[in-house]
Amino acid sequence: MITVSHYLTLSSVLFILSIAGIFLNRKNVILLLMCIELMLLAVNFNFITLSRFLGDAAGQVFVFFILTVAAAESAIGLAILVVLFRSRKNIEVESLDSMKG
Repeated sequence: MITVSHYLTLSSVLFILSIAGIFLNRKNVILLLMCIELMLLAVNFNFITLSRFLGDAAGQVFVFFILTVAAAESAIGLAILVVLFRSRKNIEVESLDSMKG
């Protein structure tokens, strides 16, 4: 039988993989956005697991708000990346430091 600790372990593994992806990959902006989305999904997995375990639907409702914000964030982030790629022909993180004010 699958217990709550199995779900929480899976969520923590996803979270650790996303943090490792952020620290190991510092060149590609798209991969950084994907790791941030994976981090949000790991947190959502925790919310859903604990919501089911505690019998409260508030965690599941909160997940819908997080997914809405994450979808808007990824859409805006990808739109910014498309504009940067069209203007600079490159989306590496090191080349974006010229945007500093």
